[in-house]
Amino acid sequence: MRGPRANGALSILLHLRGARARTHARPMSSTAARAVPPAAAAPPPRPRLVRPARCTGAAAGAAVETATAGPVRVATVSNSGDSLAICRVLNGMWQTSGGWGRIDRDDAVDAMLAYADAGLSTFDMADHYGPAEDLYGMFINRVRRERPPEFLEEIKGLTKWVPPPVKMTRSYVEDNINRSRKRMDVAALDMLQFHWWDYSNPGYLDALKHITDLKDEGKIKTVALTNFDTDRLQIILENGIPVVSNQVQHSIVDMRPQQRMAELCQLTGVKLITYGTVMGGLLSEKFLDTNVSIPFAGPPLNTPSLQKYKRMVDVWGGWSLFQTLLQTLKKVSLKHGVPIATVAVRYILNQTSVAGSMVGVRLGLSEHIRDTNAIFSLELDEEDMNSITEVSNKGRDLMDIIGDCGDEYRA
Repeated sequence: MRGPRANGALSILLHLRGARARTHARPMSSTAARAVPPAAAAPPPRPRLVRPARCTGAAAGAAVETATAGPVRVATVSNSGDSLAICRVLNGMWQTSGGWGRIDRDDAVDAMLAYADAGLSTFDMADHYGPAEDLYGMFINRVRRERPPEFLEEIKGLTKWVPPPVKMTRSYVEDNINRSRKRMDVAALDMLQFHWWDYSNPGYLDALKHITDLKDEGKIKTVALTNFDTDRLQIILENGIPVVSNQVQHSIVDMRPQQRMAELCQLTGVKLITYGTVMGGLLSEKFLDTNVSIPFAGPPLNTPSLQKYKRMVDVWGGWSLFQTLLQTLKKVSLKHGVPIATVAVRYILNQTSVAGSMVGVRLGLSEHIRDTNAIFSLELDEEDMNSITEVSNKGRDLMDIIGDCGDEYRA
């Protein structure tokens, strides 16, 4: 039974209130989801696999667990008895929605298996990421046929529901959750991350209460949020919704989550899952010592993510300061023998309340399994962290310019 959340810490959060709330919704551009029919090929024989260290299940209630002796690969997000162990580096599937190249369904599923076999077994998607949920359904059926049962237990599929701000009836919510369950071919969603466009419409609380009821009925394992700000997260917790995490934009350039949001998370145990952490690829050697403001002088900004995060760079401090950041990251990366992007993700994983960070995958088009796995063994020392923080702090405070987490979608 759901009741008010018993958390005395919330009563001392008055100093967290006061951030402006944006009340005008702006629709998210997206490719309409289309069903992908399952492959009809006969099941191949189960192969014998030799696999590296894996993201394996962790004890419920623990903030972070080690899968084996060595690097920390797993975090457990939890609240009120609900828990889910996730790989600390998640495979982001926004790139399946169009704009990054044509996705071949069979190649994409093969690529998902390769990531999972390499220990990168948590996938993040959404109802509006084109065929992402359908691809996951195809993938999970390949896992069921071709991998042992203990391997299946390690696979996690996190999805999002991004409804229009209409009346949130029980039937409307349930129909949408059932649609994702069908597309992903699972009895229960591992995690449902909920987004809401317009805070002036309090229907998000109705939706979350129905989502919590569906969790209690076994259709969802954990309830989470995406792009909610600190004030709304506090209201949601005070209404007894067992939120385990909030997925937000977070990078060396965008450190907003480490302000009010991280403080509330520390007090309540809610964790952060971050996206935009490598800024669509801007935080890489490819853009070091380049000038993208001159036509054809630098690499093209030819994907939705590159264009989105270039705008974030412009707001933060511009291309010249960004080059200073890349040069600093390159120095650290050479010291440790890893790419710039690996350093960028490790820096964010070291931040307060961060359970996991997203690295986008262009399934069947390119892969970065080795560099991604290097994140787990990379240890940034105090000098590394301080040098990166020093450049990050030279940029503008995006909290003052944009607002709290998710406000970029409600301007």
